Amino acid sequence: MKCFAGLPFARARTIERGIINDTFETAITWDRFESFHDKVKAATERAIVEATGRPGHVTCRCTHVYPDGPAPYFTFHAAGRHGELSAQWHTIKSAGLDAVIENGGTVTHHHAVGRDHRRWCDRQRPPLFAAALKAAKAIMDPQALLNPGVLIDS
Repeated sequence: MKCFAGLPFARARTIERGIINDTFETAITWDRFESFHDKVKAATERAIVEATGRPGHVTCRCTHVYPDGPAPYFTFHAAGRHGELSAQWHTIKSAGLDAVIENGGTVTHHHAVGRDHRRWCDRQRPPLFAAALKAAKAIMDPQALLNPGVLIDS
């Protein structure tokens, strides 16, 4: 469909213009949601100022709601500096995901892991699950052709 052309590349296009933007989705129980939301949002806002020297925007919407709790989806936008965009993005994204873990959320809801979130997934994933995943991948993908290094070291 023509109306969707280019959407997967939005981050690349905004980076060209010096705009840092990204998202991260999580899940939390209802009893911890309000405090969680406030702490994750504040940590991400502080990181934007730390990384860029000026405030940006952090928004949150719930993409899914379950009887046990919501799936907050955080989005951040900041004006960056060319030549420093990657480091600035990393500072902001790291602070947001660190705050998710520190406040009891998960980094693996809905959109899974991918390369951007791998470091935080490794922190949350139990060793037994990692071993089982590695064993299954060795059997199903012995040549490590499918997404090498994305979920586990191949």
